[in-house]
Amino acid sequence: MVRTPGAARHDRARAPHAASPRLRWIGILSVLVPLSFILVQCGQAPSAGSLAANVQGTKGDSFDDRFPTPQFKDRFPTPGESLLQRQASTSDASNRRTAQAQPQPAPYRVASLAPTVPYQRPAREDQTTLVSLKSSAFPYFGNNPHTEQPFLNVSNGERRGHRSYSGRVLWQDETFNDNRVLMHVPETFDIRKPGVIVVFFHGNGATLERDVRDRQLVPQQISDSGVNAVLLAPQLAVNAADSSAGKFWQPGGLKRFVTESADHLAKLYGDPAAAKAFANMPVIIVGYSGGFVPTAWSLEVGGLGNRVRGVFLLDAVYGELDKFASWVVNNRSGFFVSAYTRYTQRHDQELMQMLRDKGVAVSDDMDGPLHPGSVVFVKTPDGVTHRDYVTHAWTANPVREVLVKMASTPALTRVAASSGDAYPNR
Repeated sequence: MVRTPGAARHDRARAPHAASPRLRWIGILSVLVPLSFILVQCGQAPSAGSLAANVQGTKGDSFDDRFPTPQFKDRFPTPGESLLQRQASTSDASNRRTAQAQPQPAPYRVASLAPTVPYQRPAREDQTTLVSLKSSAFPYFGNNPHTEQPFLNVSNGERRGHRSYSGRVLWQDETFNDNRVLMHVPETFDIRKPGVIVVFFHGNGATLERDVRDRQLVPQQISDSGVNAVLLAPQLAVNAADSSAGKFWQPGGLKRFVTESADHLAKLYGDPAAAKAFANMPVIIVGYSGGFVPTAWSLEVGGLGNRVRGVFLLDAVYGELDKFASWVVNNRSGFFVSAYTRYTQRHDQELMQMLRDKGVAVSDDMDGPLHPGSVVFVKTPDGVTHRDYVTHAWTANPVREVLVKMASTPALTRVAASSGDAYPNR
């Protein structure tokens, strides 16, 4: 009998239905037996989430392969980066097996038992900056008190200038137009303790950054002294041979300058509430070389009275002797120190005689502390140069030296706390 192709296809379609019952039972058992082994080993059915993860994975790609447990090195510094980690790593190897063999407790939170401590100011650094002040020496459009004539006494069109004693014209826009002040607050300064403001008047031919800060190291000397002091150094004539005092010629000029500076010092210190304490702090005036003019006039008409607790002149007695003598005689609660070279020796000797004639004791000894009423004239040996005098006088770094000697006498920096003082326990 010949079978047609259609008949052959019909026989293959019926073949499964024709299979014996024995074959069907073999198929059922092949599915049930592996499943029973899985249930026995796990003791429970896998969660829906793990099933979903395994279903989505490819062959040979388990959940742990795709989401590995974070390693210690991934979460913490390496042994070379952390002292704590380096110390712990020596015992990790010996304890790892024991730790793995023991059951791990569930994570839990522990309340901190550390005591509550008052807020403490974070570690500070020296702060030095330049700030523009309206009360700084320049620009100045008033009169020269020596001549009662306008200070700016030369003009060229709209340009105005000042003719100096040497006859040279110094233009206002180049020489007398910088109202910036170098301010410095050491990292150790503490507003809660008795403190002092050092006002530094630089000499001729100087700028604040190049000379006062970098060459004469005035901010560094204040920090190195360890004294609770801050610095104000106004720019006078910019890089010029001129000793004009500008606004410090005016009555109350120094007081306005210190008062305006208080807010800026407080911000630099990091505590705006300290402004009132700065505004009432005693002052030490340091005048170098041509800075003798603003120093003398600040003593005469500055308006701070006995808040000026000391005057330190660095080869600076070129004139204004009557103003220096008057301040010493009338302010016996402060100290006066003048260190000099051969350039100013004649004037210093004249000033010494003026003071002796008024009954003031004069000393040449800088070995001891400075007391209220101390008057000391220090002659420096030959070979000491005027240019380097702020860092090399009778001793290295004389500004630092005077501050250290002043600090050994607390009465020089003590100020009675007023009822409105922001820091009444200073």
